Amino acid sequence: MKIDAKNYDYTEINKIVRESAEEKFEFDNVLGQRYLGAGTSGKELLINGTPGNALGAYLNGSKIIVHGNAQDAIGDTMNDGAIIVHGNCGDTTGYAMRSGEIYVQGNAGYRVGIHMKSYEDLYPIIVIGGKVGDFLGEYQAGGIIIVFGIGVEGCPVGSFCGTGMHGGEMFIRSETAPVGLPKQVCCAEATDEEKLSIKHYAERFVKHFGGSADELLKSKFWKLTPNSASPYKQLYVNN
Repeated sequence: MKIDAKNYDYTEINKIVRESAEEKFEFDNVLGQRYLGAGTSGKELLINGTPGNALGAYLNGSKIIVHGNAQDAIGDTMNDGAIIVHGNCGDTTGYAMRSGEIYVQGNAGYRVGIHMKSYEDLYPIIVIGGKVGDFLGEYQAGGIIIVFGIGVEGCPVGSFCGTGMHGGEMFIRSETAPVGLPKQVCCAEATDEEKLSIKHYAERFVKHFGGSADELLKSKFWKLTPNSASPYKQLYVNN
């Protein structure tokens, strides 16, 4: 189903998606409508334009593809599914996400992956192709964040990376390690075996946006994990 969204607000768009028997939708001329696809499952949304904040919030298994940029809080508290952005996105990408995957071709803003968590078979993934702002992985409690830094000079992450981190992993593709890391974060060059563990996500990234997973993984990566002595670790269940 193809719809011109120019004169629709987000409530109308989401009502169409939820109530229609159709499973695939294409929306043209999207401009700032918030909460698109929120809480949906079993649907596929192709969005042409710029969706507003909280795209795919509480997503529960649907797939959302954006041809354009996305704004703040995409995938907020998402449970499952996938969000693929052929452009850049704003702050708090993947805020408190619990499972599912987010792929962004370009750059992302501040606090990417803040409060993301995992439990048993629920495991969230965020992959950013370009660079990210400050506070990457703030209070991260699970899952994997990957930053490829494609076309970026120097380290592609901002300041205060991993503040409050107490679970999960980050992989940063860079010749130089992030600086100014807090004491609760351990940082070491990723081994070939560790890079192999993220090959699946690199392959998915290039399937969406082009390129070569093998070429990306030939580069130096830094793996960030929580320090076992972190004062926060005892408060969370990590698998």
